[in-house]
Amino acid sequence: MRDLLFKNLTSSDRKRRVISSSEVSESEGVRSVIRRHFICMVREVKREIAEKPASCLYVIKEHNTKEHREKFFCKIKGSIYAIKSGRIFLITFMHSLRIDLLSAEQSLA
Repeated sequence: MRDLLFKNLTSSDRKRRVISSSEVSESEGVRSVIRRHFICMVREVKREIAEKPASCLYVIKEHNTKEHREKFFCKIKGSIYAIKSGRIFLITFMHSLRIDLLSAEQSLA
């Protein structure tokens, strides 16, 4: 069995976009939940190009044999500059991935 949920949200001025998906599946006694999020924002920069915000990468992995569960989380933040028609834009983004693996008996309790 597999359940999928997909959302694509865009702001009215089209300067912010959020895309998310969630997938829940069960196979061979293991229930997996996978969540993905992508957020992107566009802002016009009125001055000369300054330093862009620092990029970040977070990774967390947890393995618990006693409770029969595993978790993985990864988050990436970054930014880039783009030029269109002589105008400078700063595009910032954040992408995250979360994976949870549980035994089927534990997920029902």
